[in-house]
Amino acid sequence: MNYEQIFDAAIGRLHSEGRYRVFIDILRNKGSYPNARCFAGHNGPKDITVWCSNDYLAMGQHPKVIAAMEEALHDVGAGSGGTRNIGGNTHYHVDLEAELADLHGKDGALLFTSGYVSNDATLSTLAKVLPGCVIFSDELNHASMIAGIRNSGAEKRVWRHNDLAHLEELLAAEDPDVPKLIAFESVYSMEGDVAPIHAICDLADRYNALTYIDEVHAVGMYGPRGGGITDREEAAHRIDVIEGTLGKAFGVMGGYIAADRKIIDVIRSYAPGFIFTTSLSPVLVAGVLASVRHLKASSVERDGQQANAAALKAMLREAGLPVMDSTTHIVPLMVGDPVKAKTIADILLAEYGIYVQPINYPTVPRGLERLRFTPGPAHTEPMMRSLTEALTEIWQRLDLALAA
Repeated sequence: MNYEQIFDAAIGRLHSEGRYRVFIDILRNKGSYPNARCFAGHNGPKDITVWCSNDYLAMGQHPKVIAAMEEALHDVGAGSGGTRNIGGNTHYHVDLEAELADLHGKDGALLFTSGYVSNDATLSTLAKVLPGCVIFSDELNHASMIAGIRNSGAEKRVWRHNDLAHLEELLAAEDPDVPKLIAFESVYSMEGDVAPIHAICDLADRYNALTYIDEVHAVGMYGPRGGGITDREEAAHRIDVIEGTLGKAFGVMGGYIAADRKIIDVIRSYAPGFIFTTSLSPVLVAGVLASVRHLKASSVERDGQQANAAALKAMLREAGLPVMDSTTHIVPLMVGDPVKAKTIADILLAEYGIYVQPINYPTVPRGLERLRFTPGPAHTEPMMRSLTEALTEIWQRLDLALAA
């Protein structure tokens, strides 16, 4: 058995399909994000502008967040010291879970080391606890949700994206006495569209199903206090489990769920992904705590993000670039080819100092490759103009179609 040959062939397939992933070596400039430094060559760092960060509101740079993390570091040290059950349950963790429960109007919350783990651990555990559970999953759900559903061993029914008629058809075909769980997202990060939350909850009520929503691309950014789309739509009370991340709009790291205390206790007590892992560093938790508290009271960051997203979409459309329809802060630009998507991203970085990653399969289906821009409150109009002009020049250079 030639193991090395097998590994070489696996990597070779990615290269031949144009979807081999390259990690860009960068350092963000504290206090001046989205400006950063890129270590792409041998001539020292190059100044770049970051257009694809999930630090949507630049809270990873916020003075309150940095100050809270520095204070915690000097108060308790770097790490948590263990799992939540063995020394890793600090007062910072307890406070943050209370803040997150309050953010979503729930009885309790539970922290995880990442949004991926929170989805995987919660979905797999919920379905195992519910005998004979059938999970109804939107076809565009995130990989972490798909992993959790798969790891649960439960039967699943995949419904067409945001297609309520298809969801009801699948629910109606199931045994009324079987436990059911509808799993979906609020904001779909590659499409930039939003789920019809109340309509899904109406179906859940009709067919006696639990509801699970992934709000990772919405928490902090929507609703009067940043509770996400469920906050904006006043729907949080209708959702059984709300899952979110601490590494995007809140600007630090981690994941969580918010739910009824009994559900929280079940996940806390049964989920291996929670039980058997070292808890988040209290330094990170302190930073998130400051971020959540700030965004509950401040809409400046949210308003700035929405204004800039609208402005960038308008500029790209005016230039004839193929910006996809999006009702959110996500600005996807359709390319439709993995090699071309990477070529465009490479030219932007090398020649214009603009950093955006190509989005290829399996993140999106083959033939729907794109560039995904995430304008935030710190992106300026000159930055947006420069980006639009650079994209227009590259589109023309590569003989790609522009709208008339």
